[in-house]
Amino acid sequence: MEIPRKLIWPGSTQLAPVPAVLVGCGDGRTHRYNLITVAWTGIVCSAPPMISVSIRPERHSYALIGEAGEFTVNIPPARLARAVDWCGVVSGRDHDKFKERSLTSLPGSQVAAPLVAECPLGLECRVTQALELGSHTLFLAEILAVQVSEELLDRSGRMQLEKAGLLAYAHGHYYELGRCLGHFGYSVRRKPGPTVRR
Repeated sequence: MEIPRKLIWPGSTQLAPVPAVLVGCGDGRTHRYNLITVAWTGIVCSAPPMISVSIRPERHSYALIGEAGEFTVNIPPARLARAVDWCGVVSGRDHDKFKERSLTSLPGSQVAAPLVAECPLGLECRVTQALELGSHTLFLAEILAVQVSEELLDRSGRMQLEKAGLLAYAHGHYYELGRCLGHFGYSVRRKPGPTVRR
């Protein structure tokens, strides 16, 4: 296999693909429920389960999350790509995003921020730290609860998220996740040997 030539670019945000998620915020009383599309998010710890989201201070959701200290992360299917994109380019100051995109808000079990019923997976999160990094602030949060659509569970209760047709984002474009190539550890898994009959 021929090794491709590499070009050297200045440091920049070229990591891809990344998830395109809907972050829910607001409590529905003091502040109207809002959604913001975020691609800069990821799991940062397993015990306790923690996640991060990066948001610009000028965004409407930034103040809502900072004040409440909680939010939800909703994993959308590809069929919601237009709504996900729209929620990332208009402001919740001027739009009721749930109403205008015909999305259904669900109450959290641990937080006041809303979840999105049309998303197959939702994480309820409480902020533990806010780190000002420059253009964005990184909110670190503990995942307090997870809401999963029942139709994604098999008979044994195992989640089959691969059936949800999830959305990904790469350099300004949305994609639907495709075929499975393997599972974690498959490259070192022993192949079953011949059956020995006795």
